[in-house]
Amino acid sequence: MPTQVTLAVSGMSCASCVGRVEKTLAAIGGVSDASVNLATETATATVDDPSVVKSMVAALERAGYPAERSVATLRIEGMTCASCVGRVERVLAAQPGAVSAAVNLATETARIEYLNKVTTPGTLAAAVTKAGYAATTGKDAATADTDKADRKAEEIRTLKRLTIIAAILSAPVVALEMVAHFIPGGHLWIEGTIGYETSWLIQFILTTIVLAGPGIRFYKKGFPALFRGAPDMNSLVAMGTAAAWIYSVLALFVPAIFPEGTRAVYFEAAAVIATLILLGRFLEARAKGRTGAAIQRLIGLQPKTARVERDGEVQEIAIADIVLGDIVHARPGERIAVDGTVVTGRSFVDESMITGEPIPVEKLQDAPVVGGTVNGNGLLTVRAGAVGGDTVLAQIIKMVEEAQGAKLPIQALVDRITGVFVPIVIVIAALTVAVWLLFGPSPAMALALVAGVSVLIIACPCAMGLATPTSIMVGTGRAAELGVLFRKGDALQGLQNARVLAFDKTGTLTLGNPELTSLVVAEGQNEDEVLRLVAAVETHSEHPIAQALVRAAELRGLSAGEAEEFAAIPGMGATARVDGHEVIVGADRFMADRDIALGALGADAEAMGTRGETPLFAAIDGRLVAAIGVSDPIKEGTPTALAALHALDVKIAMITGDNQATANAIAARLGIDHVVAEVMPDGKVAALKSLREAHGNVAFVGDGINDAPALAEADTGLAIGSGTDVAIEAADVVLMSGELSGVVNAMKVSQSTMRNIRQNLFWAFAYNAALVPVAAGVLYPFWGVLLSPILAASAMALSSVFVLSNALRLRRITPAVAEPAGDAPAIPQFNPAPAE
Repeated sequence: MPTQVTLAVSGMSCASCVGRVEKTLAAIGGVSDASVNLATETATATVDDPSVVKSMVAALERAGYPAERSVATLRIEGMTCASCVGRVERVLAAQPGAVSAAVNLATETARIEYLNKVTTPGTLAAAVTKAGYAATTGKDAATADTDKADRKAEEIRTLKRLTIIAAILSAPVVALEMVAHFIPGGHLWIEGTIGYETSWLIQFILTTIVLAGPGIRFYKKGFPALFRGAPDMNSLVAMGTAAAWIYSVLALFVPAIFPEGTRAVYFEAAAVIATLILLGRFLEARAKGRTGAAIQRLIGLQPKTARVERDGEVQEIAIADIVLGDIVHARPGERIAVDGTVVTGRSFVDESMITGEPIPVEKLQDAPVVGGTVNGNGLLTVRAGAVGGDTVLAQIIKMVEEAQGAKLPIQALVDRITGVFVPIVIVIAALTVAVWLLFGPSPAMALALVAGVSVLIIACPCAMGLATPTSIMVGTGRAAELGVLFRKGDALQGLQNARVLAFDKTGTLTLGNPELTSLVVAEGQNEDEVLRLVAAVETHSEHPIAQALVRAAELRGLSAGEAEEFAAIPGMGATARVDGHEVIVGADRFMADRDIALGALGADAEAMGTRGETPLFAAIDGRLVAAIGVSDPIKEGTPTALAALHALDVKIAMITGDNQATANAIAARLGIDHVVAEVMPDGKVAALKSLREAHGNVAFVGDGINDAPALAEADTGLAIGSGTDVAIEAADVVLMSGELSGVVNAMKVSQSTMRNIRQNLFWAFAYNAALVPVAAGVLYPFWGVLLSPILAASAMALSSVFVLSNALRLRRITPAVAEPAGDAPAIPQFNPAPAE
């Protein structure tokens, strides 16, 4: 069965690396849909069989981009002999992402080398536990992300140190050249003091130290990539600085090969280029670290330790050591360690990180709790129901990471260009040198070197490679902080293209808690008796409207009879035999289907509809006996959210099973543009297709099981987080809060992120398209301007920083709609009279 695998890949520095890694993976049998993200330094692919992962790892190793690995040690209980050791090793070796496993019976430990992003120590421990051996690890489920953060911090420190060293060594080189060329009489002063030969010798020594020390990383990565036929950004820097250094060394030590008056050195260019590129890498690494800040904040919500009942006492243990069924203690003010159910205690829990709702929720015995939420002022004991990667918070982190690693359709053009960009730049540089040598003025060789090096240095595939993924990282991370989870990365681009936003009514625009508001019975019928029989039928239904009728009967103190031969007809109603009577409850179309005339009660139902109530009918033994009005209060934030969506130039549609009159009344109150009413559950898909044909791209917002097909059919499906798991699984975007402000926030994040991506791409392409020809010398015949390699290095270093800094602006996206604070427009509630 095809499965998706994500590998953390090291050694990538620019868009050319991305293309090389993608080609390497695509060439492996059993691998498809290979996609590489430079910002997250990950490669994602679909594999026909998990065993193919080993081939992927080997291929990446050969290509010079090894998959990142980590080592974990598991503590294992229950092993008694060598057979146990063999079984545990086989279980571990069979896990996707496990590279090697060695089990020690004496120490009761297992040492596993595994692939980052593919698996975690917690997952490996769970597999061993499932095999019958209790396994725990001192590392939590976020180990890989924490390790990566540590590596990034170390990389930033290293780059900072190397940049400072290179700058200190380069400063005298630059100073000597500035004195000679920019200070009047400076060249005479140098010639009369230390002499040009000594000056050049000092520059040679310092520059060589810069290139062989801090700058050696460019050569270690650049030349091997060049020799493999896959040049990257490092190759360009290595070739440019090496060319300037070799030319200068020849001018210093073999002056006889140069024509009279053409001898010159460019040590300062090589030294400053290396220094500026290191500075750019340092600024880039620091900015990259901030692009993943949202993920780190989510990981920070996970407690590191927890107080757990073990061996008759409460012990503080690592979060990764908690297993299913453990009793976890949560003291006042602490974050709850794992998902589970309350065993003892009473408290109010702040669940705002999940729902976005600021009001704490009361938790009593058997109430569900979510790991990472904050306990209030009571002591709770919780039975662990989900641990490690199975918790809600872990799933949210995984969802955000997957969205951040996605490639948008807009990236396709970038990929095609960056795949050939570096080879083209090398060809342009070679042609530039040839043209200057053939047609350039004296000293042609020196001018050719300057132009060729400038072309190599100024070209920046990094900016193109980072333009899209960094914006996605920051945008989806900020969306998560606003309670919007993009499950599929392409939804980020698709949502901003939506011309129509279609909403399911019940539970989406409304609270999903309908109440009986009107009950009109036919002449000669007893209201309580009708309600009792109706409630007996609806007791067997889980529909919110059915439950509203049951609650109304209970409030009157009515005892519903036993219903037999119950049958529910989706989109129509329900029937059953109660106390010997055939009772039918449902919509007007259900009555028409059963050839039951509405009579005078039809007018009462129409009046209910104009008030925004949902009209139903009840028939007993084939005769209509009552018209029933049920209303579902509109969410208080719905009017504001829909007004904000209209301000974004989006049309609003409502798809509902209610009759036309009710739907029109609600639409009029909310300013909805299009109403599709009296839709059967399987008719929502057809309604969406019709809206798409009329208006263009359609997004659909729903929350129920019956919304899953529509969520899948829509160009972009948004599921309310308080809805069903089926709806969430079918959606492209999940709104953690039940409020529709999340829809507006999702639209705003989508539009802002795509605008940011377009800005980055424009900069990246315009930068290269404009400055590569300038570096080659196209302005020289007109104005005598030839770009210095030092200025070229400055421009290249800052281009990536510009892209990253622009992407970081997305962190300032503010909620488009404030959380609702007032009351929603109320519909008068039915006041049940007591039973006689």
